This record gives sequence, structure tokens and C-alpha cells, in this order.
Amino acid sequence: MIASIKKVEQGWIAQFERQLNHSVEETWSWLTDNEKLMKWFPELQVGGLQEGGFMQFDMQNGTFEKLSITELNPNSVLEFDWWAYSVRFEIIPEAEGCQLILKERIETITDHTPKDLAGWHLCLDVIKALMDGQSIEWRAEEWKKWYEEYVKHVNALGTK
Repeated sequence: MIASIKKVEQGWIAQFERQLNHSVEETWSWLTDNEKLMKWFPELQVGGLQEGGFMQFDMQNGTFEKLSITELNPNSVLEFDWWAYSVRFEIIPEAEGCQLILKERIETITDHTPKDLAGWHLCLDVIKALMDGQSIEWRAEEWKKWYEEYVKHVNALGTK
């Protein structure tokens, strides 16, 4: 499902939702265990899993950016800075597994926004596939497909 994007007081919120047939604890581990995190977002690592701790982003040039964790409630909420933006994961228990919600706060819509949105969309699809024991050889093709969809989606917002 494509993300919803809504205007808020200071920018925009993109919200992605995925239904998972896995426990809250298992889902949480895919967001916070570096071995699992590496499988769906190899550039991102947990550096200090606590409020005030940090996520670490490998810039692929020998440097790392620290992204502050701004909210942490184990098995429920992980929010961290994403440069000028923020990313928030929420896990909501349900009778048959849980719902995983990702919210990205976007200050300004730019030409790069559809790339980020397609990336997050794909990350969530990869998490679900890995949790379900499926292979993920389809990343490049899927990213391109979703990028094209998010270009249309962002253009429909009338922000440019």
C-alpha cells in the first residue's frame, strides 16, 4: 500500500502501514537488532538503543552520521532524527500479529522526496518478506516501480 502524505503545521507526514503476522517482539527485533537491521537497511545500525542514544548511518565513504534517538518505548516506538526530518516506527499489537507503522516527518517536499519514500516503502516490504521467510532478489526492480509511483503521488500534492 502506498504511503499517505498529509500537510501538517510544519511540513508533511508520510505514513506507511504494514500488517505483519508476527509478534510485536519479533517485529521490534527487526528494527533494533543490528544483525537483522543489516538485512533490510545495511547502511543503518543501532549505536545506542535508548532515548538520547543514536542510530548510525554509514555514508559509504568511510564516514558515519549519528542520528539521535528522540523517543524509545521498547516493543512499541522507535523515533530518530533523519537529518532535518524524523522517522518514527510504531508497532501496534493485533489479534493475529501486529501493525507496523512508519511515519516520516518531511520539512520540505523536494525532487529527492520520492526517492526517500520509495526507499522506505521498499524497506518495509523487505522486512515483511524476510520475516515471512521469502527471498528478496527483487529490490532494484521494486524500488524503480515504487519511485515512479511516488513521483506521481508527490506531484499530485501540488507542492512544486
